[in-house]
Amino acid sequence: MSLAAKHHSALDDMQDLICWTRMQSEAGQGLADIVARKEMERRAGNGVFLWGVGNAPAVSTSAYARLRVPVKVVFSIMKGRPRVADVAPSSLLVWRRYLDMYGVERELPPQALVTSRGVTEGGEKKRHYALMCRSATPLRIEHGVGFDPTAYRNVGGNAGPVGASQVTALLQRVAPATSGDYEANLTAELTCSYWVRLTDPVALWTGEIARVEQSARVATTNEWIRMVADLRRGACEIERQALQQSFI
Repeated sequence: MSLAAKHHSALDDMQDLICWTRMQSEAGQGLADIVARKEMERRAGNGVFLWGVGNAPAVSTSAYARLRVPVKVVFSIMKGRPRVADVAPSSLLVWRRYLDMYGVERELPPQALVTSRGVTEGGEKKRHYALMCRSATPLRIEHGVGFDPTAYRNVGGNAGPVGASQVTALLQRVAPATSGDYEANLTAELTCSYWVRLTDPVALWTGEIARVEQSARVATTNEWIRMVADLRRGACEIERQALQQSFI
């Protein structure tokens, strides 16, 4: 039975403007662990969480953010299996700052932990991006609501359809929604600066992922925020301070 046939409804109540992103395992974490981590961020951030993405925002995104145009985010599970480089990356980064809707560099919210692999096919990873999201309800993967990307076109440019390699896109509805080949597995709203470029990364020990996963499930919100601050300090800084303490 096809995925579309299993959907009992389609996402037909969506406003015309949406941000669609496809999700899968990334930066050494499985999808279920990523969602648990983002739920902890959401609780610690009064509904706000950041979702890392690999491609740059549409040019008009900052204008929509400044005008506070409502934009819903639809998260769909990718059809293919995750790449080995995402499941077991050789190195990891934690991103600490971002460029807001006015181009001003700011620190990420204290609860936000955005990670990525440290290298790409072209060498060291230089750029990463994030969706700034808000949800009033807990985050969990749902099934049964179809999403049809062919009912939408990219905002701006030549208003083309979503490309096969386009993982995240700002879209405008151009046709009635059907059940579609994808599902709306998570939904939220864009908030703050909507879709931002991240800056100022530091290395993360790959072994720290287990600590992150455990904290996402059992830590208090204050404990989570303290751990995020610790990870943002970076391994080198932690090593330096530990070495100084050993001589006191």
